[in-house]
Amino acid sequence: MNPSLYAVRPGTLGLTSLNGATRASVAVIGAGLTGISAALHLAESGHDVVVLDAHEVGWGASGRNGGQINPGLKTTPEQVMQDFGPERGDVLVRRAWGAPDLVFDLAARHEIACNAVRGGTIRAATAESQMAPLEALARQCQALGNPATVLSREAIALRSGTTLYHGGMIDPMGGQLDPLAYTRGLARAALKAGATIYEHSAVTALERDGEEWRLSTPGGTVRARQVICATNGYSGHVTGRLRRSIIPVFSAIVASAPLPQNLRETLLTRRESLYELGEITTYYRVDAEGRLLMGGRSASHELRGAAAFPYLIARAEKLWPAIAGQKWEAGWNGQLALTMDHYPHLHRPEPGLIACLGYNGRGVAMATLMGLNLAEMAQGGASLFPETRIRPIPFHFAWKAGVLAGIAKGRIRDRLRR
Repeated sequence: MNPSLYAVRPGTLGLTSLNGATRASVAVIGAGLTGISAALHLAESGHDVVVLDAHEVGWGASGRNGGQINPGLKTTPEQVMQDFGPERGDVLVRRAWGAPDLVFDLAARHEIACNAVRGGTIRAATAESQMAPLEALARQCQALGNPATVLSREAIALRSGTTLYHGGMIDPMGGQLDPLAYTRGLARAALKAGATIYEHSAVTALERDGEEWRLSTPGGTVRARQVICATNGYSGHVTGRLRRSIIPVFSAIVASAPLPQNLRETLLTRRESLYELGEITTYYRVDAEGRLLMGGRSASHELRGAAAFPYLIARAEKLWPAIAGQKWEAGWNGQLALTMDHYPHLHRPEPGLIACLGYNGRGVAMATLMGLNLAEMAQGGASLFPETRIRPIPFHFAWKAGVLAGIAKGRIRDRLRR
């Protein structure tokens, strides 16, 4: 299973791998949040769905992310309206900024024990120049009926327990959860609704065969009239053009032992999630057991153990000097997908084949929403984002060097702003 803190908790599904030949009306590649959300909503609508995953449910970013439920997109509502026009933009803004509602509703409706708490999402200003854009964003959120509020330097210090921020904004629509427990809970709901999920069943070939698609795995085949590709940052060679259309970036998280009471009384006491503004920053939350989960950029290969991420521990000690000497129990990283325009990309490269990827760090809420939208599209519904052709990124083979250069440039920019 993946190396996260969440994976050591009980809750595996006990699923088998595909053995033999089967059919479905829809086949889904990828058992992360996008694929499982799509499967759940299709199964609830009466469709015969088969999900295939190379590993286990939630093995990738869906089961090892920071557990933050962030509303909206990387860009502001006004920018979304400019980029997509008033009609599509209005629908997209309202559904994207309302995506946490979908997460909390699903967790409640299916009684998923994932410690989902709506404590709000804080955007923390690491430079004074970030405050004016935050104030503008708060006004835009309020225009949507979302009671986002600006936090002064004093107010954010009271919430975060550190005096290093210039201010911030809190969006009460956001929150936090255990992402692996949530993904597994959605999978259980999908199974209950009639979907079939096969783990350790990597798709080795995807071929058009008349009016159907044929998906091959080491143990068998699936024939389906429609295929949903939901592989995101872990897209492989079978979907090579998709893989080359995004930049896979590693993000890391370290988890402390449960904090002592004096720290719990000052650090995000309302169970808020917080992420810093800037080019290369950190994000964090305090979970249901009082652990601090601190996340940020990582080296572009898999690492394990808190000692592998000393810069995250150093950042925590800078924010809260009293945390020095606390035990760090776990550390892990995983791969997420960035797009060049910071929007998720929807593709229909051939009849009966739909793909979505690129959540740019907003995967919990947006992947759940886009899984629902893929299910809607498979049933003839409209797409939230325009359907675009797949555009592989030039020189994608050098993505690791590009990421390293981007991180270095981003850190320089952040220092200059501060």
